[in-house]
Amino acid sequence: MPAELLVLVVLPALLALAAGWDLGSYTIPNVLQGALIAAFVVFVFVAGMTPGMVGDHLLAGFLGLIVGFILFALGYIGGGDAKLFACVVLWLGFRDLVSYALAASLLGGALTLVLLGLRRLPLPAALARQNWLLRLHDERSGIPYGAALAAGAFVILPQTEIFRLAAGL
Repeated sequence: MPAELLVLVVLPALLALAAGWDLGSYTIPNVLQGALIAAFVVFVFVAGMTPGMVGDHLLAGFLGLIVGFILFALGYIGGGDAKLFACVVLWLGFRDLVSYALAASLLGGALTLVLLGLRRLPLPAALARQNWLLRLHDERSGIPYGAALAAGAFVILPQTEIFRLAAGL
């Protein structure tokens, strides 16, 4: 039961918070990444992960952190996005890394195209009173990629090793 709660409730809730925070402020608080890591540590014990599995996930998370910070250094994503990517990869491990990266990339591309298209249109007056929407609509603003990173995790979660492990499959 606790493993299912972590994968089906806690992980998605933290990812949704990160996505919403990024959409609203272009930031992802470190406390959310810390909570994702802490929840993973609890998951390791309640799901009965083997040392080999834990090592795989830790190594994948470290690789995710390196890749994320390279993308950050190149200016492609923000620092919070880099850390969120690493946290999600920590949860998913190497087995689901490629499908996650593909899903997040495709959703990030779609988000980018939608925002670029919407930014060409005038923002309705009723929406222009919302600061977060003004920021999203501003051509000078970047893309809140944390939303795509979270959405990518949502898309593949039912097919992941951690989902099967939590379900006892």
